[in-house]
Amino acid sequence: MTIERQTVPAGPDDRAGERPDGPAAGDGSAGRAAGGSADDRTVPSEAGAAPAGPARVSRAPFLVRLVSHEWTLAVLGGLLLAVVLTWPTLRDITSTIPQDIGDPTLQAWQIAWGGHVLLHDPTQLWHSNTFYPEPYTYAYSDTLLGYAPAGMIGEGPVAGVVRYNILYVLVHALAFVGAYALVRQLGAGRIGAAAAGVAFGYAPWKLAQAGHLHVLSIGGIALAFAMLARGHGWSLRHGYRPERRRPGWAFAGWLVAAWQMTLGFGIGLPFGYVLALVCLAAGAGFAWSWWRRRSRPRFGRRLLLADLAGGAVFSGVSIFMALPYLEVVARHPAGRRTLAHVEMFSPPWRGFLTAPPENWLWGERHAVARESLSFAGEMTLLPGVALIGLAFAGLFFSAWRVRHRIMLALGVLVSVGLASGTTLGGDGDPGYATLVLHAPGFDAIRTSGRLVLWTTLLLGILAAGTLTALTQLGTEPSADRSPDGDPADATPPAADVTPSTPDPTLSTPDATPSGADGTASAVGAESGQPGPDRDVDQVAPEPGERPGAALPVLRKAAYQPPPGTEEPDRPAPGRRGAGFRRVLVRLVALVPLALIVLEGVNTTPHAPVIPQPAALRGVEGPLLVLPSSGTLEFSVMLWSTDGFPKIVNGLAAFTPESQAQTLGITAGFPDRFSVDHLRRIGVRTVVVLPEYLAGTPWQDVLNRPVDGLGITREEVSGSVVFRLG
Repeated sequence: MTIERQTVPAGPDDRAGERPDGPAAGDGSAGRAAGGSADDRTVPSEAGAAPAGPARVSRAPFLVRLVSHEWTLAVLGGLLLAVVLTWPTLRDITSTIPQDIGDPTLQAWQIAWGGHVLLHDPTQLWHSNTFYPEPYTYAYSDTLLGYAPAGMIGEGPVAGVVRYNILYVLVHALAFVGAYALVRQLGAGRIGAAAAGVAFGYAPWKLAQAGHLHVLSIGGIALAFAMLARGHGWSLRHGYRPERRRPGWAFAGWLVAAWQMTLGFGIGLPFGYVLALVCLAAGAGFAWSWWRRRSRPRFGRRLLLADLAGGAVFSGVSIFMALPYLEVVARHPAGRRTLAHVEMFSPPWRGFLTAPPENWLWGERHAVARESLSFAGEMTLLPGVALIGLAFAGLFFSAWRVRHRIMLALGVLVSVGLASGTTLGGDGDPGYATLVLHAPGFDAIRTSGRLVLWTTLLLGILAAGTLTALTQLGTEPSADRSPDGDPADATPPAADVTPSTPDPTLSTPDATPSGADGTASAVGAESGQPGPDRDVDQVAPEPGERPGAALPVLRKAAYQPPPGTEEPDRPAPGRRGAGFRRVLVRLVALVPLALIVLEGVNTTPHAPVIPQPAALRGVEGPLLVLPSSGTLEFSVMLWSTDGFPKIVNGLAAFTPESQAQTLGITAGFPDRFSVDHLRRIGVRTVVVLPEYLAGTPWQDVLNRPVDGLGITREEVSGSVVFRLG
């Protein structure tokens, strides 16, 4: 009998030919039975081979492996794509800001305040320098607290604008990478995952939200689910495989989910509910499997501890973030949203097929459709025409199982129904109105249309299944091919294993590291990235052997040449034709991917930021800046990042009673009544900006006398400063 080299397959998640009901790839049972690792067992390639010591392992340089790793390329590609598809954001990062100088300048202040207060006085986190003397003012809107580390770098308004612009680009990159990682973990190929990532990061509807960084910050949602799925050894194509559990990845997924909650409840609250539903579904599935098989499924104490600890961190962070908002609502009942607010922003059904004006491809073409929308900024919710088409095709032609396609389609319909707000059924009950009335926290969210992010993610998963199935056309469904039709690497890129031991049962545990539970470790575990595992050599099964199952270490060779003869190399029949078909289907699959990218091209305006007036540089508070009205308040808040003096100014979805009273009294400033009121609340400086006074209650402030009021008036670089003493 001739002994030939055999390699037990590691069984990556994305193998096209692996049977979902067969033995899990990478199972360490075969290796343990042979007395070694199941990852890469080698024996002499022919009988009589001279012994040459243990297997020799040569590894490529670490830097080469790191740079060429799929996840390194995905991150770098995501960054490059973000720079291109958000251009010209980085062209002038110091003096312009995407969309307008309204909400973006507010959010630039929020990030700066988070970093400043955590560095200097964390106990005052929720009591910001704005809306003086009100407390809990940092919780008047979504805080973006998760970006506070960036806020620790640099000082002043210019640094705030630079910081915001960089984060604006990075959140798009994170959305792409997060969705790419999730869909790859679910079992899609690279092209399908790229399509889902581009759709999730650059869907046309997101261009209408270019001024809302907290709405664009959705990458953590997909990334958390990717990490949790990997940590629990679960994929959409292969289900739960306990030998692929990674408690560290599960715990990291919970941490990312907790971080996502710190970016704001407008997006984070629905994410928390979805995550809770996923946990309940997973628990129900576990219980069902236990009952059906009459034995407890493998889970593991380490994974259970990781889930308990991670869930505790997630819950603790969520409660920490929620308490200040509850306090704000208790102090200011006007901050609570009603169904009337929800109805104002509820999109009609045609809104889901309408693009915002900032979309290069569809913006002008949908101008007439937008005219019929009462609030186009929150009602232009097109996920992408190409994406919808691919997802629809995925209902009939896909790498996913039929039941999974049905579940994804139902998820799309439910998400659309909820995103439509009160439009569904005429009043949204049952629907989003039901959540507002009965689900804790939803009464603080008036913009139901932003739930379209879940529609986009589910459509992306369906589309990825279509492209994954497409890339498999023309290729044999064998276990040595990935979903993209690529032949699996004969050897892991980190090692070149040369068999040279005479003992056919000798294992080489050092050739490939094994996981903590005795199973084969994956590329993602070695590299620190979630995703598909590394392919290793696999030979075709003989008749009677199941594809994808672990092969015996020894078996008869399919062909035994006569003694003393050398067999010439013979090319596999049809290899050239198969290679051509693989290239062709890949090129075809790239067409819809290119269309999804094209639909993400923007024409977003970049507005010049108002420079900080010289009179506000280094000024001490508490102070009032006049006029105090409109979106100029956002710029005043940004200017206050120069030292963060206490200011009466500020703008939110509601007006605190104390601020309304102060602004009403100071409409006659400077007079005895207004001066006494300002002194009573602690304000000692009033800065007037003459160029913005026209049309406001303070337009005559510079013409009023100050005699007898005990105050001084000074002009500083075009602004007027009143000092109250």
